[in-house]
Amino acid sequence: MPLVESPPEDDRLQKSPGILLVNLGTPDAPTPAAVRRYLKQFLSDPRVVESPRWLWWLVLNGYILRVRPARSASAYRKVWTEQGSPLLLHTMALAAGLERNMSARQSGNVAVQAAMSYGRPSIASALQHMLEQGVRRIVVLPLYPQYSGSTTGSVFTAVTRELSRQRWVPELCFINHYHDVPGYIAAISASIHEAWEANGRGERLLFSFHGIPQRMVDQGDPYLHQCRDTARRVAEALELNEGEWHLSFQSRVGREEWLRPYTDESLQQWGEQGMGKVDVICPGFAVDCLETLEEIAMQNAERFAAAGGGELRYIPCLNSRSDHISFLCRLVEKHIAGLPRDRPEHSGTRSAIEGRDGCTDAVK
Repeated sequence: MPLVESPPEDDRLQKSPGILLVNLGTPDAPTPAAVRRYLKQFLSDPRVVESPRWLWWLVLNGYILRVRPARSASAYRKVWTEQGSPLLLHTMALAAGLERNMSARQSGNVAVQAAMSYGRPSIASALQHMLEQGVRRIVVLPLYPQYSGSTTGSVFTAVTRELSRQRWVPELCFINHYHDVPGYIAAISASIHEAWEANGRGERLLFSFHGIPQRMVDQGDPYLHQCRDTARRVAEALELNEGEWHLSFQSRVGREEWLRPYTDESLQQWGEQGMGKVDVICPGFAVDCLETLEEIAMQNAERFAAAGGGELRYIPCLNSRSDHISFLCRLVEKHIAGLPRDRPEHSGTRSAIEGRDGCTDAVK
């Protein structure tokens, strides 16, 4: 990202902070070539794969990027729309809704830029656009309710790496989780209630979260605790008994032990037991994507039925629901309160990245 000179304070300094909304990413097209480019960037991130670099380079380039792109491209084609990737479309719609609502609530223009950790639009290009607009205070909101070093931590690394190249570093507020915030729990609970009202209630509600290697949790990653906390809070809001809901983890790859129980094995077992209808929701994903639309709603629905089960009813992510947008607006507003107001003395180089009692903690 090219260095941006300090904008003239009299006409370009923004009174309102900019909001950087970051999601994981997506290929540009459902083709092996596009998927290969995306996977190479994604799987080359040392935050994602914590193996010795030389060894992982051999595995990645010698095997994975030769075999996996074609298979993944086939999966992407099943969920691709005429407008493009579901993840990108939902993320852009969420960013547009957030910008409209924040601008109305703040009585002024609030710049919201959507970015992807891998693929386009990149974090570097989104930050560049904001800095060229004269934005001097930035709230970074990764779209991961539960913190993991492989997702939220990776966003922090990418953002700070890009901003470290700037002569004038903006005030920065980083929201590192919102897994237990009441507004998020309420929105998830409301989406489940609506699904039940429309389709009836299944025999069991399954909370399926994206998995990570067990080793990461053993080394101090809070992800497992936060996933359990989210599921428990939603179950309590829905007044569910212990046997009426279940938590599992999906999307594991490789031979390493990942967080258990596994979603596919749980559904296989329930199918063999002859369970009728199962409702599945994925509260670790802010918007629908390959992992929810193809892996859960297609692959695992087929697995469940083939094992002898009845119907798997997938409950969509919050996407650009009005209650999701309203919650994110309130979340950002509370963090904006932790940023200093623009004033002349801020024309120097200063970065406000605060600790848990400051703006990086997800305000309840």
